[in-house]
Amino acid sequence: MTDTHKAAAAAIPEQASSSPEPLLKVTGLTKHFPITKGVLRRQVGAVKAVDGLDFEVYPGETLGVVGESGCGKSTMGRLLMRLLEPTGGKIEFQGTDVTHLGVAGMRPLRRDVQMIFQDPYGSLNPRHTVGTIVSAPFKLQGVTPEGGLKAEVQRLLSLVGLNPEHYNRYPHEFSGGQRQRIGIARALALKPKLVIADEPVSALDVSIQAQVVNLLDDLQDELGLTYVIIAHDLSVIRHVSDRIAVMYLGKIVELTDRNSLYTSPMHPYTNALMSAVPVPDPRRRGVKTGRILLKGDVPSPIKPPSGCRFHTRCWKATQICTTQEPPLLALKTGHQVACHHPENAPDQAPGDPALPEGVQEAAAAAAAVPDEDA
Repeated sequence: MTDTHKAAAAAIPEQASSSPEPLLKVTGLTKHFPITKGVLRRQVGAVKAVDGLDFEVYPGETLGVVGESGCGKSTMGRLLMRLLEPTGGKIEFQGTDVTHLGVAGMRPLRRDVQMIFQDPYGSLNPRHTVGTIVSAPFKLQGVTPEGGLKAEVQRLLSLVGLNPEHYNRYPHEFSGGQRQRIGIARALALKPKLVIADEPVSALDVSIQAQVVNLLDDLQDELGLTYVIIAHDLSVIRHVSDRIAVMYLGKIVELTDRNSLYTSPMHPYTNALMSAVPVPDPRRRGVKTGRILLKGDVPSPIKPPSGCRFHTRCWKATQICTTQEPPLLALKTGHQVACHHPENAPDQAPGDPALPEGVQEAAAAAAAVPDEDA
């Protein structure tokens, strides 16, 4: 960390000591998928899907996670659920280290942490009835609900807006939105404390998305749930989140509350994402919107760029961006950003020389094509 960064961090007042303990705390979380080659399956590289995440989730809040496809959002969700084994880092739930717990060790915690999957078609077993699907958590945990299993499953179906009489129907008899509601009912069966929703509405029609989002909001108020919602739709995230983390190529580049992110984004990547959100107002048709078009594609996670990973596409990149990775720092109270040249905040590396002509384009081309050996 440079002296400039240290000074900036020191200038931010500490959070009040009376703040609640985090329900979930993630430190340095990484997940690298090995790439093997040849008969002996020799490892020649790794896909760095998640490469060092640090954040906390507090009881009763909703943390939204946004970013382009391939930035590691869904992998992060599966790591938090412990459906994947982390390569490194630490995951703490209610103060308990769950980073490397096995199946038996995680079983007691499964009641408190549940997941809503992205695909409402692939996440339900077509051979099982809705009643069997929603009652599975009770059977796996050895829990007998009051009033009987069937009555509880029918109550859950009614809670998510489905007809409880459809207890014996199969998933193929429901629409996409109804199937997602079945997945939500299953996730809420054991009254979890934390729900990780992996793009819960992206596979649904726009007319249904609002209904499911409002349902999640209502259930949070009613049951006191804590959410981590993964999405690429900034409009959905804005509606449901208290705080938002922006991911790019396996790292969090900005983390702050909803109002700060949408009124004064600091990271250039966040600013570009915001400029791409369409404004549903016919009167503004043809009006210049200030859309920021990023050059090139997202670099390969097999060989991410050195320094700041966004520098190959950033219009503000300088020499320091190519060599030194910016740390995630709070430049305002509660507003963290990883950028040497943030917007709506003081420049962290003033006077740094600009990149020579053509260097950025060459770096972008090299980052987009991994080594042949990999």
